[in-house]
Amino acid sequence: MTLLDQEIAHITRVVRFSLCRPAGETVLPAAYWRRRLHELLDSEHLTKAQLAAIDSLLREIDGYEALNRSSHPVRS
Repeated sequence: MTLLDQEIAHITRVVRFSLCRPAGETVLPAAYWRRRLHELLDSEHLTKAQLAAIDSLLREIDGYEALNRSSHPVRS
């Protein structure tokens, strides 16, 4: 397992643990994890499996944020 694979595995565990909690109870916001994943995407020589794992996590974060926006609409 490469260092990049280990980083993806770590972020996967932490993101999934965080996303099962209400938005106000997460230690780090979804934007932090999105930034970390985009930094990994900037790495050279990603394998298809690594790209797929990162893409899947980004989609999970998108879904989590969409769900939280719909449950807690912003009032103007």
